[in-house]
Amino acid sequence: MTYVRRGHPEDAAALTALALRSKAHWGYDAAFMAACRDELAVRPAEMATRRTAVAERDGRILGFTMLDGEPPRGALGMMFVEPDTMGTGVGRLLFQDVVARARRLRFTLLTIDADPHAEPFYTAMGAVRVGTAPSGSVPGRMLPLLELPLG
Repeated sequence: MTYVRRGHPEDAAALTALALRSKAHWGYDAAFMAACRDELAVRPAEMATRRTAVAERDGRILGFTMLDGEPPRGALGMMFVEPDTMGTGVGRLLFQDVVARARRLRFTLLTIDADPHAEPFYTAMGAVRVGTAPSGSVPGRMLPLLELPLG
């Protein structure tokens, strides 16, 4: 059974490696991945403040989310799933968890700077594209900007 738990500082290295595997799954080249490395790093000291949650099954981490910001507006800071579990419900479980946590914390809106490959997942989950946002790691690259009203 897959369950979601709070992320712990000792998970940081495993989550960073997972994020890099998940991003690379989409066929990005080595230069692109190198440019993203720092942005995809999960730092132990940020785990609590970024409200990190981890999906786990049988002791294996399958994915994670980070919920950034302060009510009423939040942001999905990171969401990554192990490539071999994509399409199995892990992403849906994590997304439903982060939305439920955001609602409990009285967020009314969740923004998502999505990788273009992930946009269809987020729209299937109810998010709506509202524009574009600049990538934090690749100059000139624009990402789909989505919003999910939580009210």
